[in-house]
Amino acid sequence: MSVTAKPTPNPTPTPPPRRRKGEPRPALPDHFTKHISHFLGFLRVECGLSTNTLEAYERDLYDLLIDMHQQSVAALPDITPRQLSTHIGELKSKRLMEGSSVIRHLAAIKVFFRWALSLNLIPKDPTEILDRPTRWKKLPDVLSPKQVEALLAAPKPDSRPSLPGQEDLQLWLRDKALLELLYASGLRASEVAGLTINEVHQTLGVVRVTGKGNKQRLVPMGAPAKQVLERYMTECRPKLDRKDGRDKGRVLLSRTGRPLERVAVWQIVKRNAQEAGLRNVHPHTLRHSFATHLLIGGADLRVVQEMLGHADIATTQIYTHVDRSHLKQVHRKHHPRA
Repeated sequence: MSVTAKPTPNPTPTPPPRRRKGEPRPALPDHFTKHISHFLGFLRVECGLSTNTLEAYERDLYDLLIDMHQQSVAALPDITPRQLSTHIGELKSKRLMEGSSVIRHLAAIKVFFRWALSLNLIPKDPTEILDRPTRWKKLPDVLSPKQVEALLAAPKPDSRPSLPGQEDLQLWLRDKALLELLYASGLRASEVAGLTINEVHQTLGVVRVTGKGNKQRLVPMGAPAKQVLERYMTECRPKLDRKDGRDKGRVLLSRTGRPLERVAVWQIVKRNAQEAGLRNVHPHTLRHSFATHLLIGGADLRVVQEMLGHADIATTQIYTHVDRSHLKQVHRKHHPRA
């Protein structure tokens, strides 16, 4: 008697391993490398893009040109719309990129080829026929007010080992000031890490934030954040500051007196979220919660856009779709046929 084997289900595709930080990229011809370098210089000088955006564009363009080089493309004019379309499609199907990352990748390619066309490096822009994919509006993760309260209450005096001379250091005050600023002012991780002493106006209760593209905005920080920050600046920061300039005038410092890095900001948020019994919380979760809670409280969308530092109000509008229960409550309360 023969036995028919059951068909094996197709395994879930595994994305290729990402290149680790510091790991060398695959080799590219010198002329491709120079194009990328000159383009990034243009973005930095002429467009004033942030370091994070420049790094993202650099990764995207290296990915593209490495792909083209592996297909034996010798120069920019030889790249065809079909090759670009295939490359974009494989970002999602083979590399399992998020929709937002694919859109940014496409934006980088479009700007790059417009720049190349303006310098007569190519006779025609091959991206003209590429349609911008419809953005999948993934609703951001938002904490409830009670969850935020639990997170903000998580930092407490601890017994973590201290460096010599720091035995009485109240480092939890730094963590608490960080969390308060992220939520009270809706700051990005890079913005809170880059905040300088001169940008904090305690009397006015506002912070001057330098966001993407070096654009500045004033954002209130609220009474609780102001109080915690004042205590941190009095009781904790002086013990972290080595008085040798390594602090670069930043507000939030590490144990060694250097500016707190973005990675450390993520680690502090994650550690305190675990202490509060919360999962999958990152710095942007607090920014999302900041915006959502403002809108639920009746804030004007344009005001929230200004405080978040969004160039396009369409980016801010996603927060109007987050709390459906609030919309239902308003409808039931105010609509005559509810």
